Amino acid sequence: MISIETISKLLVRKSVILLIHISIYLVPLATTASVYHVCETCQIKSLGEAVVTANRHDTIKVRSGRYECTNLEITKPLSLIGETGAILDGKNLGYVLKLLGDHITVRGFKIINAGKSYTKDYAAIYAFKASQFKILDNEMVNPFFGILIEKSDNGLVQGNFLSGESSKEDDSGNGIHLWHCKNVDIVDNEIHGLRDGIYLEFVDSSKVRDNYAHHNIRYGLHFMFSNQDTYLNNTFESNGAGVAVMFSKFITMKKNRFLQNWGTSSYGLLLKEIYDADVTENEFKENTIGIFIEGSTRVNYFHNDFSQNGWAVKVSGGCYTNKFFKNNFLSNAFDVSYNSRMNDNSFHGNYWSEYTGYDLDDDEIGDIPYRPVKLFSYIVNKTPETIILLRSLFVDIINFSERVSPVFTPDDLVDEQPSLKPFQW
Repeated sequence: MISIETISKLLVRKSVILLIHISIYLVPLATTASVYHVCETCQIKSLGEAVVTANRHDTIKVRSGRYECTNLEITKPLSLIGETGAILDGKNLGYVLKLLGDHITVRGFKIINAGKSYTKDYAAIYAFKASQFKILDNEMVNPFFGILIEKSDNGLVQGNFLSGESSKEDDSGNGIHLWHCKNVDIVDNEIHGLRDGIYLEFVDSSKVRDNYAHHNIRYGLHFMFSNQDTYLNNTFESNGAGVAVMFSKFITMKKNRFLQNWGTSSYGLLLKEIYDADVTENEFKENTIGIFIEGSTRVNYFHNDFSQNGWAVKVSGGCYTNKFFKNNFLSNAFDVSYNSRMNDNSFHGNYWSEYTGYDLDDDEIGDIPYRPVKLFSYIVNKTPETIILLRSLFVDIINFSERVSPVFTPDDLVDEQPSLKPFQW
């Protein structure tokens, strides 16, 4: 009969042998990844040659210099690292890099001379059916499309600088363009001089954070048919228009800055057919229109600053059960504009710089309700040329008469508890 002590010794011996065998197999796996260097004096002189030579999960480092690179396809897991001064030249012939596999990283390159076409969407970096990809800290100069990502997921686009020189929409692509993607984070990029800074279509569960989109031809950010997305702490400045969000639901828009988006039909933020969204803690300053709302329902507008805009909020038809709560309306030409007498939205506890009521009980809430919609804004909607009368005494008289007895503006659009002091966030 075998004793318990003997059995224990046998088990320990077998465990040790098993661990030795495991370590023998794991050590080669941990040391198989190689690093390849590309330079004029290196054994490998082109990025294309390095991609062919490298094995899965290897790293390719490209040293300072200018390298021709056109339609280079990467289909296996690789890390492509551009050292300071590494330039990829697309020779105006098409795509520069094409990411066609999973676990691919591209970092630190300056990419120039991507191709331009009216029939193909050429890009400096193109990703298709890729997953777990990273596009980091690259510079793209005057591309057609900067970064074009299609049918891909679980990626990161961070720290890139994209600049263009286009002046017309029809001869320019977008800076960062996503189509049919999921779980992609777009973080801390700067985009200017392109058609749209960032464009998302059929993109779900993604984040757009800490980006700076400025002086783009059409929009700083434009997305359509995209749900459960978040954009946070971005700045959209001096674009054709700031941001357009269309035909989407469950969108969170927080701590963004919409600055100086001026033009005859420009705005900081356009919401069209949006449902169940939050617009909170944003700054809308010096835009033609702060927010233009059309056909949007169940959207919460909390803790936003609207200052020195032409129109702070312009509402156009089909907008129901939206809530405006504790926002600051500061020195706008028009705080709120409606194009009809119907109202199903609530305004409560906001600060209005034009409010002239009193506070007898000293609770910092006005004792007289405030009507933010002026008759003159209704007139301007119908006849835009009348805007030249904005500062006239006649306008002050008709606005006063409409407040006393509303006829053309919604009679139930009232802030019953206007704040006497602006909010600090």
